[in-house]
Amino acid sequence: MSDDSDKRGNRKPLTQLAQAGRKPEWTGMPGQPGGIVSPPVWRASTILYDDIAHLRAAAGRSTHERLFYGRKGTPTSWSLADALTEMEPGAEGTMLYPSGVAAIACALMAVLKPGDQLLMVDSAYDPTRNFCEQMLRPLGMDTIYYDPTIGAAIEELIPPATRAIFLESPGSLTFEVQDVPAIAAIAREKGIATLIDNTWATPYFFPALAHGVDISILACTKYIVGHSDVMMGSVTATPAFFPKIRQAAYLFGQMTSPDDAWLAARGLRTLGVRLNQHQASALQIAQWLSQQPDVARVLHPALPSCPGHDLWQRDFTGSSGLFSFVLKGGDEASRAALIDGLAHFGIGYSWGGFESLALPVDPARYRTATAWQAEGPAVRLQIGLEDPDDLIADLDAGLARFRAARG
Repeated sequence: MSDDSDKRGNRKPLTQLAQAGRKPEWTGMPGQPGGIVSPPVWRASTILYDDIAHLRAAAGRSTHERLFYGRKGTPTSWSLADALTEMEPGAEGTMLYPSGVAAIACALMAVLKPGDQLLMVDSAYDPTRNFCEQMLRPLGMDTIYYDPTIGAAIEELIPPATRAIFLESPGSLTFEVQDVPAIAAIAREKGIATLIDNTWATPYFFPALAHGVDISILACTKYIVGHSDVMMGSVTATPAFFPKIRQAAYLFGQMTSPDDAWLAARGLRTLGVRLNQHQASALQIAQWLSQQPDVARVLHPALPSCPGHDLWQRDFTGSSGLFSFVLKGGDEASRAALIDGLAHFGIGYSWGGFESLALPVDPARYRTATAWQAEGPAVRLQIGLEDPDDLIADLDAGLARFRAARG
């Protein structure tokens, strides 16, 4: 953890989260004193113009943060985008998308064309791999997968046609931390774009652009929203790449509803206090699990035993609530006995909400450049905002069921 020194300009992170994106022109009424705290929900498809000259003038200038047509957004979405941009020092702007997968797909399409090659981290989110194989490859954009721990040695892997390197640090199943600054520096020397799925840490714990990355992607569905009730993604980029990101979003017709943007902005205001609690509870539970005889390994970047812990300690200011653990022996049935009987953990996809989740994960199915070998089946935990002592008691009973089923 870092100290309280201000690393993001004149406002510290918690202050920034509370204040960013609240421009006076979006929170006040012309001619009226004062204003409201949060920008309201501006719902619009058609935007009306005073006359033809006004309409044509609007079409002839940049539509960024200007009312033009509902698909280009309203102050509700601009406010959220502005706040996310401010969280990434060095960013030019942010575009919003209807899901994290949409954000990943649109960002990749913005920097690749047929004949280009993409280097993709082998620990990537499964839908990211699916997009590479089922969309990019048929369009003539090949994907080469690389070991997440490769670091600066990635330079030896870069073929001439490489135009982008995709990172996910840590990986959302096995939690290897990548040497992001080293990879980004090599890519920049060669004129290659770098993109990162930064959903696990968010810019609150890891401002990716400040570490050399060109494009930072979030599944806002997770920690930004924080309440498991909105699907959304975002892409934040440097001045060199934001025009491409914005143009691709416009061409693909990507947008979010103002109602969803408003809910995500509301979640953003409490991101810091929620992440701090997710972090504390997850660390307590991860440390407890690491001492249990039925647990072979705990994959949590803040634990010294986790691959890439030294990089996490160097680059990150905190850890979130998502991690995995590997059971000692057992099979699918004994893992199911552990998970199915949990009282305080739901069983479901996604993470980042206030509720805890437990999910069976099988990383070997999603690896091509590296092999996944483990002492037993793996379980991924999303640690929510419940009391960690209750969650530990629940997991303790689950491990007892696991032992009984394992025999």
